[in-house]
Amino acid sequence: MPRAAVNRAGDVSGRRDELAAFLRSRRDRLSPEAVGLPPAPRRRTPGLRREEVAQLAGVGITWYTWLEQGRPINASAEVFEGLARALLLDRHERAHLFALAGYADHSAAQAPDAVSAPVRAVLDGLDPMPARVVNARWDVLGYNRAEAAVMGDYALRPPEERNILWLLFCDPQMRELIPAWADDAAHVLAQFRASMAEHVGEPAWRDLVATLSERSADFRRMWQRHDVAGAAPRVKRLCHPVAGLLHFETATLLLGDRPDARLSVHTPSDDATRAALSALVAGVAEPERDPGRPAGGTVRAQAH
Repeated sequence: MPRAAVNRAGDVSGRRDELAAFLRSRRDRLSPEAVGLPPAPRRRTPGLRREEVAQLAGVGITWYTWLEQGRPINASAEVFEGLARALLLDRHERAHLFALAGYADHSAAQAPDAVSAPVRAVLDGLDPMPARVVNARWDVLGYNRAEAAVMGDYALRPPEERNILWLLFCDPQMRELIPAWADDAAHVLAQFRASMAEHVGEPAWRDLVATLSERSADFRRMWQRHDVAGAAPRVKRLCHPVAGLLHFETATLLLGDRPDARLSVHTPSDDATRAALSALVAGVAEPERDPGRPAGGTVRAQAH
């Protein structure tokens, strides 16, 4: 058997074993009372029984037992949805469960605009430098007043349009804002394509590509080139309708509470940009914020 095939088989087997151990550990930590079951005396082991987890999750006891044994079975995403509820997993544990199972966690994709309170404070503190948080799919998760002044208030758009790729390829005003639109769009798309290697088949990624392919001939042409790229220092030039020509240098930070997200800070690269930006931001109201953002998080620096 080729070495690559052996490695892939080992990876799959190792992930099944990790999934089995994770399920057992989450089951062992729960008491019957924690999940609404009556207390059961004379238990030989701590935690819930397998049949109790299966019942709470709405799955067959045989299927659940096989999962805990690391057997090669094809359980559906709905099975893991039920297990996440039954085992009272928090969002980090839930994401880990779905990653081990090889499925996308759709609950995370349904709220792409949530950033933690500490990250929100960092964004606000960076004013008047434009800053935004995006995930690997380039959904805009959060931004500050300066970003809204320069790029427009994302909160005024429907959720599906709060995506940098969508704006680059589907919004005519964005093209007017970026003098070197073709180069910038190609670079962002190449980064997106590199990230998509880890998300092939996930509905949110697939749907975005389908939407952009339908709406933009430029996207279709660039997508067919299969270019890939990583984050790199770049000077961003913008031709703002009010502030005029602006020049920025970009720094990228990773977020400790969201490994898939990064904070981009655009620093004025000359005095004229700095003065124009300050005047522009001073005349813009605070961007609208979505309620219900989760708390907790840190910012960690990362080189380009």
